[in-house]
Amino acid sequence: MSNYVGSIDLGTTSNRFILFDKKGNIFASAQKEHKQIFPKPGWVEHDPLEIWKNTCSVIKEVMDKPSVSVASIDSIGITNQRETSIVWNRETGKPYYNAIVWQCTRTDDICKNLVSEAGEDFFTQKTGLPVATYFSGPKVKWVFDNIPEVKQDVFSGNVLFGTIETWIIWWLTGGPKNGSHITDVSNASRTMMMDIYSLEWDKELLGAIGIPGSILP
Repeated sequence: MSNYVGSIDLGTTSNRFILFDKKGNIFASAQKEHKQIFPKPGWVEHDPLEIWKNTCSVIKEVMDKPSVSVASIDSIGITNQRETSIVWNRETGKPYYNAIVWQCTRTDDICKNLVSEAGEDFFTQKTGLPVATYFSGPKVKWVFDNIPEVKQDVFSGNVLFGTIETWIIWWLTGGPKNGSHITDVSNASRTMMMDIYSLEWDKELLGAIGIPGSILP
């Protein structure tokens, strides 16, 4: 009989795995910090492979505790830093670049160009968001503009994009061996690429930013 509900917490500074009992009390938990990378002033990155490794580590630490087994866990949920963005290769699982964190301001010029070319209202009316460095769309645009390999590989269908939960779920469900490339609206709504009324990726938004829909979860 299952006794616990698990939570994978993919935070800005650390990963945690927590087991709650039926009364909502914490039964067991483990936490591991990951490195904050600052290549230039205003730039913030994480190593996606370190995040995956640390996720495995904290899950194992909790699962190794007495009385905990796979059968004892009813379900597992994920909470995560929303806008942090990763672009990786479907066949190898290798990121093309580090995760660009929500705090990173490198896309300021991209955002200014989007406002100049399409107008801020164009984005706000569909997404409910201002055009800002905070959100995922401009971050993915930066990767496409600055990592030539991404543009080469996109034509073969091997380029994937995801926020942190998409990255971890993909690996947990098999990674390069047919892992599930999925997200939910709470994450997708923070990308500047989803229409909040239809709850679908929007072709006009993608066209304005310059991102192919084939890479999206």
